[in-house]
Amino acid sequence: MSAPWFEDEIAGALAQRLPGVGVEVVAEIDSTSSELMRRARDGSRVPVLLVAERQTAGRGRLGRAWQSAQDARQPASLTFSLGLPLAPRDWSGLSLAVGVSVAESLDPSSSAGLGLKWPNDLWVGDRKLGGILIETALLQPDAAERYLVIGIGINIGPREATGLSTEPAWLQQWRPHATPGEVLREIAVPLVENVQLFDERGFVPFAPRFAARDVLRGRDVRLSDGTEGRCEGVGWGGELLVQTAAGMKTITSAEVSVRPAPST
Repeated sequence: MSAPWFEDEIAGALAQRLPGVGVEVVAEIDSTSSELMRRARDGSRVPVLLVAERQTAGRGRLGRAWQSAQDARQPASLTFSLGLPLAPRDWSGLSLAVGVSVAESLDPSSSAGLGLKWPNDLWVGDRKLGGILIETALLQPDAAERYLVIGIGINIGPREATGLSTEPAWLQQWRPHATPGEVLREIAVPLVENVQLFDERGFVPFAPRFAARDVLRGRDVRLSDGTEGRCEGVGWGGELLVQTAAGMKTITSAEVSVRPAPST
């Protein structure tokens, strides 16, 4: 493997919050999230952080592919998934809470302008730095607890825009010496802490933190069903609020895509 990943250090830090957690790094895999979902469906309840230097079939929201950017010397992307059992009273807003955690770790003072686009993207300006995919598997029928898999992809080094629906941003634009392993070490523990906070209290404590980085609030937006309106931010349950000609529209479905409306 081409770069240090600090597996033992990260595992030791995570163990204080997640006893028995494992940290695994593989050179190549189809998808870290797909692998953890396979394990969950086979009955695994073990918390694990699985990192891939390269994914051959990475996945994003709405079935989109997530392509790992590659560099000849080291991985130009950080792609990993965190899996753990979780049983919150309400799952609504979890992807937003995860986004808040990652954004605050990467850009704590907001000096780089790292923002959040509902429901699962990290943006710098109108360029995409990374994305989040939330999946769950039932541990047993009718049980409240599920096995949660959080997939995260972050552009570390430069990447081409060819084939991407949104122009890319990358972390080395404002942190030129950042490496995937160092970034993972920064975000892993706060991520677990914030997921556990969400488990206890839901989205409410994250709502003002998301609002502070909301890149759509106050902008004209267009939904994938053709609806247009003005984004009024998100509600206390993580729902997107869009003021349309027909009134306020509340968006909760993960199957709805939203973009800033083209300038006229």
